[in-house]
Amino acid sequence: MDISKRHLTLLCDFYELTMANGYLNSGLKDQIAYFDVFFRKVPDGGGYAIAAGLEQIIEYVKSVHFSEEDIECLRKKNIFDEEFLAYLKDFRFTGDIWAVPEGTVVFPHEPIMTVRAPAPEAQFIETFVLLIFNHQCLMATKASRIVRAANGRAVSEFGSRRAHGPDAAIYGARAAYIGGCNSTACTIAEQMFGIPAGGTMAHAWVQMFNSEYEAFKTYCELYPNNATLLIDTYSVLESGLPNAIKVFKEVLTPEQIKRAAIRLDSGDITYLSKKCRKRLDEAGLTDVKILVSNSLDEYIIRDIIMQGAQVDAFGVGERLITSKSEPVFGCVYKLCAIEDKDGNITPKIKISENAAKITNPDFKDLYRFYSKDTGKAEADLLTLHGEVIDENEDYELFDPNHIWKRKTMSNYTLKKLLVPIFINGECVYKCPSVSEIRDYCKHEIESMWDEVLRFENPHNYYVDLSQDLWDEKTMLLRGRGKIVKK
Repeated sequence: MDISKRHLTLLCDFYELTMANGYLNSGLKDQIAYFDVFFRKVPDGGGYAIAAGLEQIIEYVKSVHFSEEDIECLRKKNIFDEEFLAYLKDFRFTGDIWAVPEGTVVFPHEPIMTVRAPAPEAQFIETFVLLIFNHQCLMATKASRIVRAANGRAVSEFGSRRAHGPDAAIYGARAAYIGGCNSTACTIAEQMFGIPAGGTMAHAWVQMFNSEYEAFKTYCELYPNNATLLIDTYSVLESGLPNAIKVFKEVLTPEQIKRAAIRLDSGDITYLSKKCRKRLDEAGLTDVKILVSNSLDEYIIRDIIMQGAQVDAFGVGERLITSKSEPVFGCVYKLCAIEDKDGNITPKIKISENAAKITNPDFKDLYRFYSKDTGKAEADLLTLHGEVIDENEDYELFDPNHIWKRKTMSNYTLKKLLVPIFINGECVYKCPSVSEIRDYCKHEIESMWDEVLRFENPHNYYVDLSQDLWDEKTMLLRGRGKIVKK
C-alpha cells in the first residue's frame, strides 16, 4: 500500500491534462507558477486544524511519471498533441515546494503548502495533493478533538470496517495517531507505520461457545496478559459482568495478573460503567479497566465524562474514520503568482462576490508569534516572501474577520512555519517518524490557548496580513486582478 510503489500518475482530474496540453500549445510550458494550498473553514465549527499527509505527498511527487500505458491511454482520447505526449515521456517534478510540518496546528486561509514549478508540473500534482491533505488533515483534526474530549483517557481508532476503502482505513489510522490516538485496530498500520495495533474479541467469540463463562475462561487462558472481555453479548449486569469477575478471579488472580479489562459496546454507557466499576471494586478487582465503544465522538465522550461515567479508555470507529459530523475538509489549490525568466514575480488573485473565496496573492512566508511570557501561540502573520520582521519591535495585528479588532505583539518570538520540502525537484526534507509527528502535534496543541481549542464558539485566532501584503491585495482588488500603478 506504499504510495511510492504504486503507479498513481493518472489519479488526477482530467483538466490537469487538458490544461498542460494547452500550456504547451500556448508557449507556457516553462512559465513558472506559484500555487498555495489552504482551507477556508475549520470542520465542526472548531477553532483549529491539524496538518497531516505531507509524507504521502512527498512519496508521490518523488515517483510521479508517465508510463507507456499511461501515454497510450491518453493517445486514445484523440485530443492530445503528439508533442505533448512526447513531453510526458520525460515528465517529472522539477520545482520547489514549501510546507508546514505534519502535526502543525493550522488555520483558515494560510498556506499549508506552496508549490513553485513550471505551470504543467505545478498544475498536474493538484489533485493528489488535495486528496491527501483533505483526508488526513480531516482525520487528524477529528482525532485531536476526540482525544481532547477524553481528557487524558486512552483512545483507540476502531474504524477500518467503516472506512471508505483500504486507503481511507490505513491513512486514516495514521492521521488519527498523529492527532493523538494511542493505538488502532488496523493491523497493517502497525506494519507500515509502527502504530500500536490491538484488539479484543467480537460478540461472535462469545456466541461460539456453549456459555459466556466458557468463552471468557478460554480467552483468559489463551491471552492472560491481554484479557479484555466483551460483556454485552447477552446482559451486562446479569451475566456478562458476573462471568467476567468469576473468570478473572479463577484464571488471572492465581497468577497474580492484575492487568485486564472489560468492554461495553452498547447500552447506557454512563449507567453501566458506574455499576461495573462498583462491582469490580467490591470484588477486589480495582485494577481492571473499563473500555467503551459504540458510535462515539467528541460530544458523546465529553457528555458521559461530565455525567460521571467510569471509563478508562475509548474505542472510536465510524464517527472518527468518516468524520461523520462534517466529512469535508475543503483544502483548495490556487494560483497566487507567476514568475518571468528574469525572476520577477507578478502576483495573481482570485476575486469573488463571496468574500471567503478571495485569495491572498503573491509568494508568501508564514510566521507564528509566541509570547515569551506564556509560551503560547498568539497569532499568525502572512508576509510577502523575504519580508523581515524585527522581533525587537512591537507589531500591531488586526483580526481579518473584524478589522476594528487589533492586538499589539511585544516580548515575542517568531517561528517560520513553511519549510523547504523540494528544491529544484530534489527532496531536501527528512520525514520524521509518525511517533515523532504525534509528539510534535501534542506540543503544538499545548501551545494553543484553551479558548482556541474549545468545541463551541472558539476564540478567533488572528491570521493577519503584513501591511505590504495587505496593500498589494487591496491594489489588486481595486484593479480587478491587476496592480494599479500610482
